[in-house]
Amino acid sequence: MPQSVHEGPHTASDAQILDVRVNRLEQLFNAIDPAPFRGRALDPDAEAYLVGRAQEASRRKQLALRVYLSREPANGQAQASLREAVGVHFEGRARAKHRQIRRLLRNGRISLLIGLLFLGAAILAESFIIGIFGLERYGRVLAESLIIGGWVALWRPLGIFLYDWWPLLGEARLYQRMSAMPVELLALASPPHPNPPV
Repeated sequence: MPQSVHEGPHTASDAQILDVRVNRLEQLFNAIDPAPFRGRALDPDAEAYLVGRAQEASRRKQLALRVYLSREPANGQAQASLREAVGVHFEGRARAKHRQIRRLLRNGRISLLIGLLFLGAAILAESFIIGIFGLERYGRVLAESLIIGGWVALWRPLGIFLYDWWPLLGEARLYQRMSAMPVELLALASPPHPNPPV
């Protein structure tokens, strides 16, 4: 699992640096994903770590990823491949969140239509019950229960439109920011061996 080394200095653009230290670059990727390097998904622990760090960063600052390798050299080709892989991964996450929002809002519209139809039916049933039973106690209880049931049927769609969609939009925007992160790949200098081979 990646480990943070330190809070890196800001770049010229005052970006928020997400510092990560791994032994080898492969540790950042899902070991069971058979896709080529540039199309592979990030390791779930690595993704959770990066997303957690990004959530703590200021929304006004650009995000940047700095990866330190302790057991293999860093080179420009590996850095370009990592930049592409990180961009593809988080772009995919952002698209998935937008699809989830669209499905949620579509379900909200369907639920709202069903709720309104049920509420309308409840109001008609209330008038029918009062017309039959008058204002007798049991008739009034039954009529009011139907009206309450009609309003309860609107709770779910109202919850979707008022509360449920915007946290998903926030996650999609965070993933979009992370997909555009510049990536810097650095090799840590290895300490001298106490007993060098002869």
